Amino acid sequence: MAQLPPVSAPSNGAAGAPNVPARATTPMTAAPMTTTPAPDIEMLPSSLPEVTKSTFDYTPTAMAGYLAGVCVVAVLFWSEAPRSVLLPWAAVFVVMVSLRVWLWRAFKQAHPRTPAACAPWLWRSNAGTLVAAAFWGATGWIFYVYGGGLQQTGLIVIVYTFCVVGIPVLSIQPRMYLSFAALCFVPLLVRIASVGDLYHYQLAGELVLIITLTTLLANSYRQALQRAIELKLRSDSLSAQLRAEKRAAEEARVQAEAARHEAEVANRAKTQFFTAASHDLRQPLHAMGLFAEALRQRVHEPEVAQLVNSINESVDALEGLFSELLDITRIDSGGVEVHTEHFAVGDILRKLRLHFEPAAFEKGLALRLRGGARVVQADPLLVERILRNLVSNAIRYTVDGTVLVSARQRGDKVMLQVWDTGPGIREAEQKRVFEEFYQVPGHAAPTADQRKGLGLGLAIVKRLAELMHAPLTLRSRAGRGTVFTLTLPTGKAPRAAAQAQPGKGPVGLTLHGRLIVIVEDEPAVRAGLEVLLQGWGAKIAAFDSVAASEQWALASDPAVVKPDLLIVDFRLDNGQTGLEAIKALRTRFGRGVPAILVTGSTMTGHEQDAQEHDFHLLIKPVVPNKLRAMIAFKLGVKAG
Repeated sequence: MAQLPPVSAPSNGAAGAPNVPARATTPMTAAPMTTTPAPDIEMLPSSLPEVTKSTFDYTPTAMAGYLAGVCVVAVLFWSEAPRSVLLPWAAVFVVMVSLRVWLWRAFKQAHPRTPAACAPWLWRSNAGTLVAAAFWGATGWIFYVYGGGLQQTGLIVIVYTFCVVGIPVLSIQPRMYLSFAALCFVPLLVRIASVGDLYHYQLAGELVLIITLTTLLANSYRQALQRAIELKLRSDSLSAQLRAEKRAAEEARVQAEAARHEAEVANRAKTQFFTAASHDLRQPLHAMGLFAEALRQRVHEPEVAQLVNSINESVDALEGLFSELLDITRIDSGGVEVHTEHFAVGDILRKLRLHFEPAAFEKGLALRLRGGARVVQADPLLVERILRNLVSNAIRYTVDGTVLVSARQRGDKVMLQVWDTGPGIREAEQKRVFEEFYQVPGHAAPTADQRKGLGLGLAIVKRLAELMHAPLTLRSRAGRGTVFTLTLPTGKAPRAAAQAQPGKGPVGLTLHGRLIVIVEDEPAVRAGLEVLLQGWGAKIAAFDSVAASEQWALASDPAVVKPDLLIVDFRLDNGQTGLEAIKALRTRFGRGVPAILVTGSTMTGHEQDAQEHDFHLLIKPVVPNKLRAMIAFKLGVKAG
C-alpha cells in the first residue's frame, strides 16, 4: 500500500494553478534544487514540509495495510505454493517493513522543517513506496501460477486494491502514481497473459481496461485535488487579507476613538464658547446700545446726534451679525441636531406672536397667524427658528400692509408659508437669496430700523430646512410681495392652537409717570437701562439681585407704590433667575404686573414659561428700538 498523506495535508495550491501568486515560489527552494532533484509534486515548494510530515505520519497505517495483504496472500497460497517460495517472500517483506520503520524513526528524530531539509526525506519516502509497489508486483508474478480460481481472484483483488487506494495519496504526484500502478499491476498482467489460452487473454484485456479507467479516475481526482488546493490557497490568502484588514480596522478603531475623544474635547470647547457668546459676550454690546440711545436723547447738536445715530445703527448691525454668525457656525460645525416629533403648528404661532407682535405693532403692520390646528412631524425648535427668520425679514422689508403666517394642508403634507406685502424679489435674484452674505440690490430701506439685513438669515433658513430634509421654496413678484413655503410631513396628534390678534400701534414712546423695576446683575447694563428709560420719562427702581428687589418690594406699600413694568435679566448671581424675581415681585404687587425677561440665548426654550407666567422675551443684545417697541406693546402707550 502506498504511504502518502491524506487529501487535506497540503496547505498551498498547485504549481500550475492560474491564480497562484508569483511570490509563492520563495527563494527558500533554491538550495534544495541545486543538490537534490525536485520531487514530482504539483504543489508549491513551501508545501513540502507539511506534505513530507503527513507522508511519514501515514507510514504506520501503510505498514498495517502491508501486513494485512501479506497475511491474506499467505492464507490463500499456504497449501498451494511451496515453502521454498513462501518463506523467502515473507523474509523480503520483513526486511522491507524493517527498513521503512527505521526510515520513519529517523525522520521523527531529524524533524526537518524547511523545504530544503524535507525534499530528501520525501524522495526517500517515494523510494520506499516504489519498493513496496515492486514487492506487490513480484507477488502477483510469483503466486498467480500456483493457485486455482479462488486464489487467483484473491490475488488480483489485493493487487488492484493497492492501485486504487494509492489514488488519494499519490494523485498529487502523477508520474509517481503511474510508476506505482505499473510496478504493482504490469507483472501480474504479463503473468496472466503468459498462460496462453483465450480465457486468460480475455482476463488480461479486461484488467487492462480496468486499470486504464482507474488511471483516468486518478487523473480526474488529481485535477479535482488541484482545484481544491487552489481554493484552499485562495482561502488562506483571503484569511491573511482578512487578518490584515482586521488589524487595520482595529488600528482605525483606535484612531477613531482618539479622534472621537478629540472631537468631544472640541465639542465641549465649542459648547463653552457658545455659552459665553450667548451671555458674557453679549453684555457689553447690550450696554453699548443702551448708553448710545441715552446719549442721543441728551444731545441737541445735529452733528452729534447724527454720530450717536450711527453708533446705534452699528450696534444694531453688530447684534444681527453676531447672532447670525453664531447660528450658522453652530449649523456648520454639527452643533444642531434634529429631534423629530409630532406637534401642532399653533405651538409655534403663539411664540411668533410673543416675539414679533411688538415689532409689527410699532411699524403699524398687521401680523396674521392662521392654521394653528395643523399638526406636523418635524423638529419644533428648527421649524420655529426658520419661521422666526422669515417673519423677521418680512417685517423688516414690509413698509405697509400685512405679514401672514399660515399652515395649509396639501395631501399628506403641510405647507408652512410666510407671506408679506413688501417690495418682492426679482426673478433674477431669487436663486441667490439663500447664499451667505448675499443681499438683494435695490432694496434700500427708508429708515435705520428697516435697513437691509446682513445676508445670513436666509442662508440659515436654507441649511436648517436641509437638516430636516424639508423642501423650501420661494415665490415672489417685484412690487407685489413674497411668499416662502416650507413643506413638512403631516403629524398624528393634533392639539388645539390659539390664534394671534393683529395690532396697530404708534412709533413713538413716552413713559412719563411710569415706574419700571429693573433686576440686572451686570452694572454696565443696569446703568444703561436706567439712563435710557429715564430719558423716556420713566421712574426707575433698579436692583442687582432677586433678594434686593424682594426686600424693596416688602418695604413698599402696594397701595402707594406699584410697578408698571418689570424688566429682568434671566441669569442672575448665585444661580438665581429672573423668573424668580418676577414671581417675587408679582407676589407683592399682583399677577397683573407686565414683565419682560431678557436672555442671551438665541434658542431660549423659555417660551413655555413665558406663556405660563405671562411675560415677553427679548434676546440680548437688546437694541433700543426693539426695547422701545416691546415696552410700547406691553404698556399700550403712545408718543408724547
